[in-house]
Amino acid sequence: MDKDRIIEMAWEDRTPFDAIELQFGLSEKQVIRLMRRQLKPSSFRLWRQRVQGRRTKHLKKRTFEEGRFKSSRQRHISHNKISKRK
Repeated sequence: MDKDRIIEMAWEDRTPFDAIELQFGLSEKQVIRLMRRQLKPSSFRLWRQRVQGRRTKHLKKRTFEEGRFKSSRQRHISHNKISKRK
C-alpha cells in the first residue's frame, strides 16, 4: 500500500473517497483512520474540517457527473514545449 499517495489523494479537494477505495481498496473510514495515524494531530484536525461535508469528496454529492472540472481560465496545454524537453 502506498501511504503517501493515499494521503495525497485524501488532501486533494476533487479526489473523492470512492476513487481512493477503487484504487487502493480502503473505505472512507479506513482512510480517516490512516490519516489519524499518519498526520500530526493539528494536521489531522485541519484535514477533517476541510473534508467534512465537502461535496467533491463524495461522488453522490457532486454536481457534475462526467469528467474532471476544468476552469475556463485554464490554458490549453497541448504543444507545451517545456514538457517535451528531455
